Amino acid sequence: MIIVNTEQIAGVEIVQSLGVVSGNTVQAKHIGKDIVGGLRGLVGGKMKEYEEMFNEAREIAEKEMIDQANKLGADAIVNVRYTTSSIMSGSSEVMIYGTAVKLRG
Repeated sequence: MIIVNTEQIAGVEIVQSLGVVSGNTVQAKHIGKDIVGGLRGLVGGKMKEYEEMFNEAREIAEKEMIDQANKLGADAIVNVRYTTSSIMSGSSEVMIYGTAVKLRG
């Protein structure tokens, strides 16, 4: 599956748009990692606990989007965009969306 954040794929012809596909997830860390992350926020430094949570959320959302595209018979997803939001302290929502397309040949 080709995934790009542009409207076209260089050197490839898009022959059909199959529609918008998306993936969405809300992730939270357990209380121990949330406490460690909160303390790190007080003293400074890289907040790896939250970085891990965000990366996990992004991977889950991407997989959902790709699964939707595969069900439509897509060859690629173009014009991909991410959105994020904080639901509450220690949790993160990630949404990814794009247009599923068929390619020539």
